[in-house]
Amino acid sequence: MVICSTFVERKKNDFYHFILDIFKQSLNMKSVALHNRLTSIILRTFTLLLFLAFSVSSYSQDIDEARQKEGKSLFKSQCASCHKLERKLVGPALGGIESRRENEWLKAWIKNNAALRASGDADAIAVYEKYNGSAMTAFPQLSDQNIDDILYYTTVGELPKKAPEQVAGASVAVTSSSPTWIIYLLAAAILVAFAMIASLLKQVNELKGIKKEPSQSNLKRDLHELWEGIKKNTFLHVLFVIFGLLMTAYVLFGTLFKVGVDQGYQPIQPIVFSHKIHAGDNKVDCQYCHSSAKHSKHSGIPSVNVCMNCHKNIAEVADNTVVELDDGVVLGKAQLDKEIAKVYKAAGWDAENLEYTGDTKPIKWVRIHNLPDFVYFNHSQHVTVGGVKCQKCHGPVEEMEEMYQHSPLTMGWCIDCHRETKVDLKGNEYYAKIHEQLAKKYGVEKVTASQLGGLECGKCHY
Repeated sequence: MVICSTFVERKKNDFYHFILDIFKQSLNMKSVALHNRLTSIILRTFTLLLFLAFSVSSYSQDIDEARQKEGKSLFKSQCASCHKLERKLVGPALGGIESRRENEWLKAWIKNNAALRASGDADAIAVYEKYNGSAMTAFPQLSDQNIDDILYYTTVGELPKKAPEQVAGASVAVTSSSPTWIIYLLAAAILVAFAMIASLLKQVNELKGIKKEPSQSNLKRDLHELWEGIKKNTFLHVLFVIFGLLMTAYVLFGTLFKVGVDQGYQPIQPIVFSHKIHAGDNKVDCQYCHSSAKHSKHSGIPSVNVCMNCHKNIAEVADNTVVELDDGVVLGKAQLDKEIAKVYKAAGWDAENLEYTGDTKPIKWVRIHNLPDFVYFNHSQHVTVGGVKCQKCHGPVEEMEEMYQHSPLTMGWCIDCHRETKVDLKGNEYYAKIHEQLAKKYGVEKVTASQLGGLECGKCHY
């Protein structure tokens, strides 16, 4: 019976293996067919990708970079004041203009559009009438090659930006400006000092024969002994009282002296205005916008018309322009272009039709620098007569993304400035005589504002 059962079990296993082999073979046959199909699809896809890649590379190689750069340079110098590639400015958008006009017609129009209109050209007359009779500047000095380069730039546009190469092994490391190890060292020194005091108090108590309950832990016992020693030490009481009085006086007077001091004041303005872009990158003189600083008491906040002197033609920032605000907010081109649009809305300027609508709204700027009413400060006296630079009081405005009050503008700060600032006598004939007399009196080459009477109360408090 045992032999029979073993034989039956073996046959059963053989049958299972037989069925499994048949199943594997069928799978192999199907896998071969599937493999052939997948291979065909992969090859076709790879071929298509190679074709597309070759096409893209061929297109990129077809662009003449030298010619594009030459055309861009000519476009920036000759055309950019009135035209842009992607949108209308004073004149129409020129992107892809060769697809809309013939090359010979464009050359004739650019060199002398008035002569082209006089010849009776219907297209030239239509363009002239479309822009309300605004005649385009003629460019007879441009050669045919120059015009072809400009037109080539309007066709291909900007070259694709190349990704910046990363230096091998370079990594961005964030370093802390403050040496934190010093803080840990001081904390450890304080703990060691307290441990030494506790040990000394413990030894004193042992010499006095004072014993504590054995049930108390060492930490609890040591803290208790330390506290008892502090309570019984009269010298420490006096020391703590003196230290407390000094700290109270320091905090009290420090708080009182800060009343009315707004150093670091940085309000949120209705329009993001970067002094770094205007005064720093583009070298716009401070007095171009704040022109009244040369002639009056106040420097004045520029009107929206002053902004439009430039932004009538500058509707957008450069592609790589980034403004990082002090609160960590980073604004790119899209956000900054919207800020320029706010200026257009305030001025009532229709950028699409290039005309004023008359619907104006004031820009409610928030004043930053504001002296008390009992203080008299004249900008023209300092800027025009004294020759004081704006940065002397307002700080490095050419580096500020957001304007803030750099100096404290306190009475002590003004007095120190008057004591240290030497009066520039160059080209100042009004004060030349009195300056000469005071220089002999004080035995100096140049007198300071204080020696000129700059510390008299009536100079600042009428």
